[in-house]
Amino acid sequence: MVPVPRPRLAAMPELSIRRALPDDDEELARLDRATWSTLHAVTPRQHPPYRPFFGEHHLPDDCLLAETDRRILGYVLLGFPTPVEANAHVRQIQGLAVSEEARGRGVGRALIRAVTDEARRRGARRLTLRVLSHNTPARRLYESEGFTVEGVLPEEFLLAGEYVDDVLMGRRL
Repeated sequence: MVPVPRPRLAAMPELSIRRALPDDDEELARLDRATWSTLHAVTPRQHPPYRPFFGEHHLPDDCLLAETDRRILGYVLLGFPTPVEANAHVRQIQGLAVSEEARGRGVGRALIRAVTDEARRRGARRLTLRVLSHNTPARRLYESEGFTVEGVLPEEFLLAGEYVDDVLMGRRL
């Protein structure tokens, strides 16, 4: 078998990370719909009328964006895993998406590093997340950024006719 050369990716213009603004809602909602997949989503695909991206559980202040040339390439949501005061020292990544065109170019890694810094800035001692067991690219990324598996909920979700484990990961800050 002869190896097929991979196409070279065009150079990525300078990437910046910033906090979301209320005006980013529509573009983030579009990105969320465009990246929907049972690889990472446990909720059904949205159909018109579309709901807003921001709501009572996630405000613009909870969202960091990766952008280049004023185009949003990805986002990460930061929240609390529970509303319990005894758990207030922990933050949780509650969403991460990277546009198809930007995958494999370090956007997800930049978002993970930025949200880790933001969690520290907000006084967190730990950062956690949940990832579906079959989402190997995301699990590899998280592990490379210091997250370890802290638990598994076997067959937690039925997605596209298959049972999928929910993997709990975390790291100290």
